Parts: sequence; structure tokens; C-alpha cells
Amino acid sequence: MSNLKVNIAGVEFKNPIITASGTFGFGREYSQYYDLSVLGGISTKGMTLAEKAGNPSPRITEIKSGMINCVGLQNPGVDYFLKEHLPWLKTVDTKVIANVAGSTIEDYIKMCEKVSVDGVDMVELNISCPNVHAGGASLGVDPQNVEKVTRAVRDVCKKPLMVKLTPNVARITDNAKAAEAGGADSVSLINTLSGMVVNYKTRRPILSNNHGGISGPVCKPVALKMVWDCYNAVKIPVVGMGGIMTYTDVLEFMICGASAVQIGAANVFNPMASYEIVKDLERYVKEQDMDINDLVGSLIANNSSCTTSCH
Repeated sequence: MSNLKVNIAGVEFKNPIITASGTFGFGREYSQYYDLSVLGGISTKGMTLAEKAGNPSPRITEIKSGMINCVGLQNPGVDYFLKEHLPWLKTVDTKVIANVAGSTIEDYIKMCEKVSVDGVDMVELNISCPNVHAGGASLGVDPQNVEKVTRAVRDVCKKPLMVKLTPNVARITDNAKAAEAGGADSVSLINTLSGMVVNYKTRRPILSNNHGGISGPVCKPVALKMVWDCYNAVKIPVVGMGGIMTYTDVLEFMICGASAVQIGAANVFNPMASYEIVKDLERYVKEQDMDINDLVGSLIANNSSCTTSCH
């Protein structure tokens, strides 16, 4: 019998499609396009203790096969979310993942205390945003800090805890292991790749912050490799993201070890993207008469002595 339900740290999602933080707001704008209850889950805009204006414009631009942004965690603050957005999200039949960020470990502790409330199903610890000037960007690079912040919030977080990992490190598996050691219930990856775009006429960076985070299809091969590596490195579930545009991309991520996926840049390019991916997945598993969970980690690796690219 066909099945699309997945379970991550005790939270059952009706399907493995979660909209990624930073590309879906709090869902309201997209609800005019389709019924959001079709989704497995929504990861909220990254939130901080106080309202943040983010970086000045220009802070987003298209690149070949993707986009690059330096939005800088613009958000209304966690208290506004709890008062204005969460009551509305509770009316949507989908799982809500509160994405939290901060500048210090103490910020993360306070954030996790605040969002451990009814209506929030899971907390995603954003310690990997590459385009902010302090806090999570540095906390997410060093494995010792990853374990430290994870352990600190684990003691106060009353919800299943997912730690979002940056790809901008030497070995992402070290950070995945550190999150697991600190008490994370799952890890999500990859956040955006750090990059830069330049206007050759003015000789200036196009983004106001000089650099930003790359997302979209250009990231997919990197993301698949890192999901596979982390799946083989930790025992907790891996949630994959990075360049997913179609349902076949979802299948590839799950084959590489993702228990679920997050859809990011695709929502910007096409507001109906996540809906269309869910419907295509429903059709696929029905045609194949399969349980989607059987795909997880089913990659048949080729025998090779090469551990990296060989020329």
C-alpha cells in the first residue's frame, strides 16, 4: 500500500515536503495560491528575540541556476510571531517548525524557551546563516560550538530539536556528530553556500553586504553529497535541502538518506512549487505502490577507490 507519511523525532508529517525557512515567510502570502494543509510542514522565517530589519538593499539577485541573498534575518521578532502568526498557523493542518536564531548562546536559550508552546511541533536551530555579522554564523562553523549551543538549548527546549547545518565548513559530518552529541533529535542541511557576485563595470559587489548565501539548483550536487555523508555519520534523522525543484529531486535526496526535505528557492521562482511537488509525489508513490520511507538511504554506491573527485 502506498504511503507518504514520514516520522522525524516522533513528529508525524503527512508527507516529506516542508517549506524551508526564509523563502516562505510564515505562510500567509502563499495561502492565497493553495491550501497549505497539503504540505507536510512549514519551517518559519528565522526569528530572533527582537525585530530585525536585515541588511539594506540590494540584498537578493538571480545567478545562473539559482539566486544569492544577504537578507540578513529580517523578521518581526519572536513575540510578534507568537501573538500574530502562530494563532493563524494553528488553523492550518500542517506541522509547524519554529526556526530560531540569535547572536549568543543565551539568545538561543531564550528563543527556545519562548517557542516551546502549543502550536509549535518542532524547533529548528539556525546556527548556520552565512550573511549575518555575528552569532549563528560563527557558532555553526566550529563543532565544539555546535555541540555547546545544542546542549545548552536541549535543556530548555520542550519540543523535538532540529539543528540546521552550514555547508561552509571543512567536514560537515563533524558538525552533524556534534549536534547529535549535544542532544539534537535531527539535523537539516544544507543551508546556503557562501558566495559573491560582482558588477564588472563598477567593480563593486552587487549585494550590499558584499557576500551572501547561494541557493537553488546550483547547490544540489553539493547538498546530495553532504546529505549522504551525514546519513552515514549519525543515527538521528537527516532532513535534506539545497536546489530541490521537482519531485525527482526529492526522490534523489531521500535515496541519499534524507528522511524528509525542505523546499526553498523553488518557492521564490514558482509560488506553486511545493504544492506541485507534493501532488507529483502522491502520484508517483501511488503508481509505484510504495512506502516513501523505503527510499531513505537506499543509494547503491559504486565501488571505487576514489574518495573525492578523480582526474
